[in-house]
Amino acid sequence: MSRRRAALAAGLAIAVIAAASSSAEAQFMTGKRIEKERAADVAASSSRELVERIGFDQRLGEPLPLELEFRDESGRTVRLGDYFGAKPVVLGLVYYRCPVLCGLVERGLGSGLKPLDLEPGRDFEVVFVSIDPTDTPELAAERKAETVAGYGRPATAAGWHFLSGAEPEIRALADAVGFRYAPDPATGQFAHAAGLTVVTGEGVLSRYLFGVDYAPRDLKLALVESSDGRIGGPAEQLLLVCFRYDAAMGKYTAATYLILRLAATVTLAALVVFLAFALRRERRERRLAAGGLA
Repeated sequence: MSRRRAALAAGLAIAVIAAASSSAEAQFMTGKRIEKERAADVAASSSRELVERIGFDQRLGEPLPLELEFRDESGRTVRLGDYFGAKPVVLGLVYYRCPVLCGLVERGLGSGLKPLDLEPGRDFEVVFVSIDPTDTPELAAERKAETVAGYGRPATAAGWHFLSGAEPEIRALADAVGFRYAPDPATGQFAHAAGLTVVTGEGVLSRYLFGVDYAPRDLKLALVESSDGRIGGPAEQLLLVCFRYDAAMGKYTAATYLILRLAATVTLAALVVFLAFALRRERRERRLAAGGLA
């Protein structure tokens, strides 16, 4: 009897221990799941906050601080104003260690410029400035070589400029452009928007072009407008009549109302000519029928 009681007690003890172990394991797993969910929520919240901190605040018509100093791809100290004067400037804020987006911006510019008869150096300047103060002239030189090679016109290399600099100058330029960016602690990289600005030769912000694909038409119209008529001909001026710059979209769109008015005017003129021709023909036929001369 005592043996049976001992066996029952031992079995009960084992069952209690197993139940306690299962409960502890369940609590541990639940705790781990809650911990993971909290970590995911924190990461998602941080990502949302980071996205809200980046973008473009358009400052059309405002001047850039041309006195800021940077280093070019050869390591030489330059002023931003060294690239301004008689020609407009395509300005991009990027960083040279960027794994994807910045390269797309640079290549997108090259692709958009390829079909144009306007060239960097001759008609305008291209200036990229790194937002990363740890970027070096050596990295800038590498990025310049890649971009010019992709553009396919090595003779224009003197018109492409890749600058790097210190944090205060970078931040001052970004603020003037309205370019909001933020370091991403999770990756050690920078979160930033994609786009370019076109600036007049006097250093005044003229146009913003968003994204990584830049339509040749948009680039040409932005350059023609920003040059104050110094580049482009009558055809480009006519295009500026037919297309207007949409600041919200960062591109040129057809001036639909104007096009409709032009179409209506042309149609009316054609109708008037047709009616005049028809009346003249009718009068001639009447005179011939009456035996007169046309």
